[in-house]
Amino acid sequence: MTAPTRKGVHARLAVSPPGEPPRFRPGRTLRLRVEFVRQLKRRRTQFAGAVVVLLPVIMAVAFKVGGAPEGRRSGVTLVSLATVGASNFTMFVEFAAVGFLLVVLVALFCGDTVASEASWSSLRYLLALPVPRARLLRQKLVVALSLSFATIVALPAWSLAVGTVFFGSAPAQSPVSGTLSFGDSLGRLGIVIVYVCIQSLIVAGLAFLLSVSVDNPLGAVGGAVLLFVVSNIIDQITALGSARNYLPTHFQYAWVDALSPQISWDNMIRGTGVALAYGAVLLAIAWLRFERKDVTS
Repeated sequence: MTAPTRKGVHARLAVSPPGEPPRFRPGRTLRLRVEFVRQLKRRRTQFAGAVVVLLPVIMAVAFKVGGAPEGRRSGVTLVSLATVGASNFTMFVEFAAVGFLLVVLVALFCGDTVASEASWSSLRYLLALPVPRARLLRQKLVVALSLSFATIVALPAWSLAVGTVFFGSAPAQSPVSGTLSFGDSLGRLGIVIVYVCIQSLIVAGLAFLLSVSVDNPLGAVGGAVLLFVVSNIIDQITALGSARNYLPTHFQYAWVDALSPQISWDNMIRGTGVALAYGAVLLAIAWLRFERKDVTS
């Protein structure tokens, strides 16, 4: 094994007992801190952070310039209540971002992580260091999920701050009926964030599976987003009946039930079960796929 060229390594090797093989500790390879720093310095991470920061500001300015939005003729909606206060503004931003933006960002973090190493021709060198395959996947997945969850939490948190500046902290109004105090609305927002994080496990598992299967990060990210969009389209076919309950996106907006004066947990519980099942199966397939894959590119 070639020793690192870092200063001081050769001096320690010179005093090591002759004939003693180099000591290898798999647990010291590809540390989380190193991987976090690498991913945080990447352009796509910085781009994602810029989107999260700018989107609520742009929407708030648009509401200020354009005036209070109008709801549908059928009744009150989240968009018609967006300027009532910070809580309503945050819920509207979350509603607008969940369907596509957050899907893209989670797919970006989880789909790019292994495929990018393959596209740079550095994946086989990581395995030759040697970094155990299971450890490489675990470290990559931990960092990718951490960045994904951080983005999901940061968007409503920053939206709440922006909404407070632009629209104040008035009591939240539910699109169903009733009014929620600012403190109560924060608790509901916490429920929404947790549920969205759980739902993101589906696109994370799908993107990670594609990431270990292809050598092109664009294919992994784009494939995960495309399949998610297709699932949303199929979910609109009401003729499928109860079969739609097994689609990965059917309970994507079940968190809206948390905005009612009396929280309804039924759909959120079903959505949590579907998300955990899909996430576990997809990640297990990704693990098996990568363990048996010949990394030659």
